[in-house]
Amino acid sequence: MAVPDSISVSQARRITLAAQGFTDPKPGGATDVRHLRRVLRRLHLIQMDSVNVLQRAHFMPLYSRLGPYPPGLLERAAYRRPRELFEFWGHEASLIRADLQPLFRWRMARAHDLAWGNMRRIAVEQPELVSWVLDEVIGRGPITAAEIEHDAPRSKEHWGWNWSVVKQALEWLFYTGQVTAAERTTSFARRYDLPERVLPREVLDAPDPEPGAAFRALVELSAQALGVAAEAELRDYFRLPLLECRTAIAELVEAGVLRPVSVAGWKPVAYLHAGAVLPRRVRAATLVSPFDPLIWERARTERLFDMAYRIEIYVPQPKRLYGYYVLPFLLGERFAARVDLKADRKSGVLQVPAAWLEPSADQEETADALAVELFRLAGWLGLDTVAVPERGDFAGPLAAALKGVP
Repeated sequence: MAVPDSISVSQARRITLAAQGFTDPKPGGATDVRHLRRVLRRLHLIQMDSVNVLQRAHFMPLYSRLGPYPPGLLERAAYRRPRELFEFWGHEASLIRADLQPLFRWRMARAHDLAWGNMRRIAVEQPELVSWVLDEVIGRGPITAAEIEHDAPRSKEHWGWNWSVVKQALEWLFYTGQVTAAERTTSFARRYDLPERVLPREVLDAPDPEPGAAFRALVELSAQALGVAAEAELRDYFRLPLLECRTAIAELVEAGVLRPVSVAGWKPVAYLHAGAVLPRRVRAATLVSPFDPLIWERARTERLFDMAYRIEIYVPQPKRLYGYYVLPFLLGERFAARVDLKADRKSGVLQVPAAWLEPSADQEETADALAVELFRLAGWLGLDTVAVPERGDFAGPLAAALKGVP
């Protein structure tokens, strides 16, 4: 369906969900690398996070779009040859398509301006330590920070984020692209190694793009992934600097890659990617991670879905509104509910500390669909059953629906 110059919020939602892969058919049988690549061609990167109360964040976006899939598929793509992904700072800590690595070399080159203060401080004040750490990676990599911290020169100063000076030096080298992540340990610690021992040869040999070209490419990728978005959202996707992003948008509009459109009720101008599609309907029924790119930009989430969403893991328990690790449930083109979830791996139970219904959702339809989804999620996580919801205005109806799932 052709997209007019003025669209409704419902149309913007459907454009976004299609761009994000929620209208793509789910695999009918075994999931393989082709399905993973299809999602990565849509999203371009996946955010990482260490919280493991349910499942680590980077595994969830694939689940939301493909359904149950073998997590080893993503692990192999990220940490085994031929690597399809690499770790870097994209949207926060991210797994990014490996072929896009040249587009982030501008960020590596600007580390003295962009990296965190403790990293920059180490580089300026203790260059000999940074050189020593790099030599250790060259000679012993892949290694974790813990494997060399006991050998390192120690300082009682310059501690931050509970990072030792060795960890700070490794993260500086990581930000500047001198080292990269070869793999992760079972405790989620990075193993650092040299890029030439990790990244594909064709990526390493690719020339450095001119910065303006890199920003245009990244803004276009953001627009492809979002479908229709305001300037702030295009910038947020890869955390781009304001002026460079604004210039890239203007150049892409002039080139016909982006088209300004108005979305009913939106104050900012929106930009539609030339390849965006407007489906007649969306038939999604899936849980979405707090770190999913669909809801990264919370103001956009509220404008698109009329849902005020915040992750509350850093909020003291008495002040939480919905729970610790709350996932929205996407049903059709709207978020219909949200559930606080926890994987009790020892007992084999998917716990549901709380369940809440969104105001515009149909209670019976949502309860039935969410009950099926919770059992599907539990099966993917290797859990045997789903517990009765403990609290929330949707706990009763959802508990009744869970009893009816065969």
